Amino acid sequence: MGLIINGGNAKSDAMEAIQAAKTGDFSLAEQKLEESDKALVEAHHSQTSMLTQEASGEDMKVTLLLVHSQDHLMNAITFRDMASEVVDVYKKMAGVTVD
Repeated sequence: MGLIINGGNAKSDAMEAIQAAKTGDFSLAEQKLEESDKALVEAHHSQTSMLTQEASGEDMKVTLLLVHSQDHLMNAITFRDMASEVVDVYKKMAGVTVD
């Protein structure tokens, strides 16, 4: 469940970053991108734990829930990456220097 919860939080934070950038609040946008990154780190911890268990010889049953959680995480990562680009586009449109 850690993958689903943290993946969902990461995606939500990334979406909030886009919405903040859309209104010109680039400070909030950057804060939300950082929060998204933190949620992704937590999701990766959950994923790493499962991978470590399997690498240690524990039989990991592939369930629909596991597949869904992995899908959720991958979508969150993709959305986070895209959100960063969208925030940069809004910054450029506002005349703000982009790193």
